[in-house]
Amino acid sequence: MKSTLIAAEELAALPPENVLIVDCRHELADPTKGERDYRSEHIPGAVFADLDHDLSDLSRVPLGLGRHPLPSEAAFSAVLSRLGWRPGLQVVCYDASTGALAAVRLWWLLRLCGVREAAVLDGGYAAWKAAKLPVTQEIPQRQPTQVSVHYQPSQVILDHAAINSLQQELLIDARATPRYRGEVEPIDRAAGHVPGAVNRPFTDNLQADGRFKAPAQLRQEFQSVIGKRAPDQVVHMCGSGVTACHNLLAMEHAGLAGSRLYAPSWSGWISDESRPVATGDA
Repeated sequence: MKSTLIAAEELAALPPENVLIVDCRHELADPTKGERDYRSEHIPGAVFADLDHDLSDLSRVPLGLGRHPLPSEAAFSAVLSRLGWRPGLQVVCYDASTGALAAVRLWWLLRLCGVREAAVLDGGYAAWKAAKLPVTQEIPQRQPTQVSVHYQPSQVILDHAAINSLQQELLIDARATPRYRGEVEPIDRAAGHVPGAVNRPFTDNLQADGRFKAPAQLRQEFQSVIGKRAPDQVVHMCGSGVTACHNLLAMEHAGLAGSRLYAPSWSGWISDESRPVATGDA
């Protein structure tokens, strides 16, 4: 069972009947490009999941839950059923490169439901191509299932007031440092960060080739950020609750399991103009 990362060569060696491969490619600037790329070519056997329509519920954006609100349990259950997932089946998700968009989101949603047999393709589709492994245009016809999953409320924070009342916990913002400092803001209404949050850009989890750093190195780096706090005293955030999952995955891969996600993240926090905004370094 793979529960954090899997190498391209390891995935290629798995019997097709023993794995559900999910292509999650997505571009924020062109939300339809991911599916177009999938239809152009993909890993053999892979099905497609869309960040906006399968792994989020955009109808809930006006509720202040961020740019990518979580789908309901029923909606996510329907997605998994359509993809042909069943309990115990290994899931491998990938996106264009580092897993930082929808691949880690799907991994985390499964983890939120208590599913441990889920991994992100290390280095993403770029690593698969670099290994000269086969690709196809064939769309697989998987047999739908009928499953029902339920979220574990202790693993996610949806309430903005709970972020205001953090005491011993550390809030880690996964966005690029210029966005965290409030120097630039290409997406959201306001620039800056939640007061008290520290910055650990998700890109710091990666080697130059786009693969994750070794677990021991990740553990050392995260412990330098969190200090003596236990992993369950760490809360992750980003712009909309997607790339923050990259930091959560990195901690899990480093053996620091138990941190949580502030799902609305920055876009949810600033949905109320009365909430404070900090700029500059922590």
